[in-house]
Amino acid sequence: MGNENTNWGQSVTGVVIRDDKVLLARHTYGSGKDMLIIPGGYVNIGETPQDALVREYIEETQIKIKPLNIIGIRFNMHDWYIAFRAEYISGEASSDNDENSEVLWIDIDEALSRDDVPELTKKLILSAISKNSGLTYTDYQGSTKYAPYSLYCL
Repeated sequence: MGNENTNWGQSVTGVVIRDDKVLLARHTYGSGKDMLIIPGGYVNIGETPQDALVREYIEETQIKIKPLNIIGIRFNMHDWYIAFRAEYISGEASSDNDENSEVLWIDIDEALSRDDVPELTKKLILSAISKNSGLTYTDYQGSTKYAPYSLYCL
C-alpha cells in the first residue's frame, strides 16, 4: 500500500470500459472492504495524477491503461480525488491479493444495479458513459519551474 513517498492528500481513480464491461476490484480494507470499486490510489510525491493512475492500475489489476479525460473531482477538508475516463491498453485482469481479492470485468448495467458497488463508483461509471466529454487534456507548456504541466479544459 503506501510508503514514505506517498502524498496522502492526493488520490486518483479511473473508469475503464471495454466491450460494455467495467473493470472493478473487490477492496480488502477500510470503508470499501468487500465492495467492488474502480481501482485507484494515492499519488506519490513528484508523480503526476496520470502517472499515478497508470501505476495503480498495473499494481492492482495487471492492466495497462491510458488516462483520457477527467470525469469527476471530489474535494473534502482532508484531500482531493480526481477520476479519469481511461482506455484499456493491454493485460489480463488479475488481483494483487493485497488491496483487492478479485478483479472482474462486469457488465455496466449489472455494476450499476449491484448492492456491493458503492454509490461513488456508480456515479463515476455513469459519468464515464455520459455523452459529455468531460475535461480533456490540452497541450500547455507553462514556465519550466514547475514542469511537467497538465491542463484539462472543456
